[in-house]
Amino acid sequence: MKTLNELKLAKELIKFPSVTPVDAGVMKFLEKKLKILGFKTKILKFKEKGSPPVKNLYARFGTKEPNLCYAGHLDVVPPGNMNDWTINPFKPSVKKGYLIGRGANDMKSSIAAFVSATSIFLLKNKKFNGSISLLITGDEEGDAINGTKKVVEYLKKRKERINFCLVGEPTNPNRLGEMIKIGRRGSLTGKLTIFGLQGHVAYPHRANNPSTIIVKILKLLKDIKFDKGTKDFQPTNLEVTKIKIDNNADNVIPAKAEATFNIRFNNKYSSKSLMKKLNKIIVKINTKNKSKFKIDYKVSGEAFLTKPNKTTFMVQNIIKKVTKIKPKLSTTGGTSDLRFIKKIAPGLEFGLVGKTMHKVDEAVSLKDLKNLTNIYEKILQNYFK
Repeated sequence: MKTLNELKLAKELIKFPSVTPVDAGVMKFLEKKLKILGFKTKILKFKEKGSPPVKNLYARFGTKEPNLCYAGHLDVVPPGNMNDWTINPFKPSVKKGYLIGRGANDMKSSIAAFVSATSIFLLKNKKFNGSISLLITGDEEGDAINGTKKVVEYLKKRKERINFCLVGEPTNPNRLGEMIKIGRRGSLTGKLTIFGLQGHVAYPHRANNPSTIIVKILKLLKDIKFDKGTKDFQPTNLEVTKIKIDNNADNVIPAKAEATFNIRFNNKYSSKSLMKKLNKIIVKINTKNKSKFKIDYKVSGEAFLTKPNKTTFMVQNIIKKVTKIKPKLSTTGGTSDLRFIKKIAPGLEFGLVGKTMHKVDEAVSLKDLKNLTNIYEKILQNYFK
């Protein structure tokens, strides 16, 4: 069995234009690579009404426990204006010590690093006490409806046990080795609609202006001091992201006003407790102004924290040995697929430097790619000691 080179594999993966939710053949390609290494694989296609179908991949080498799972995504965000790139984003190129291409940073290179590390580990260890698995989705950058969430449900039904999960998202702000993610804040989005009474601006007493009401509500919501944060989490914050009043006339009081806000919350709250708190304010103002309203909530994930254990500290020590930096255990940033996986297994996130993710000329340092492969391989060696 030959080992797989991380740079070559990263280039091959980037060539697939797998913009969410398009697969473009990348799952089948990776599946073939894993089968050659001896993995048993299954491509899982899930679909749900109102959302596009998504292909995912679950692969496992071995049947024994403990089962160390690597999780990641092969879908990427759109490249934007192709003319803004110095290269074709789906024709990866190496320039001045960096691999450039869409997904080079987030997160095809990390997947390539782990697969390469696994091939090296398996060559050195013909027999080891446990299993290695990969949970790869095509729906991380999208609505996350038919991706990791559904794979986790599938694994639960099959009673497939994962003992620890390593998610390869880009976790480092500036240098490889700075940060491990051991949790994330929750995310709650609210879409508020206020129904007023349309009328002439010169006769406001004959109308009920929903824009006045929605501005009052948004001001009150924005002024809430949710908390000061915790030992592990930064403070809860609410941001208004959209305000919409569909009105083409300057002398007409509108009939409807809409606004969207998002809350990133720590483990002092649940989505339910937050909704209850917000609803009190919204109901009070609307009752006072004799207006009707509608509020729709969407929960992307609850706040969670994986208490550091011996595996966390083992990973931290390996990263320090390779990079000469002791990584901080952090919960900063947006949501990740670990919010679904934590329902069946403890885990952490560690990957590349995230400075260029989602940007034009997205890139990864070749040195970082080599070091990440080294880190992942050492994690495998130590986990299965």
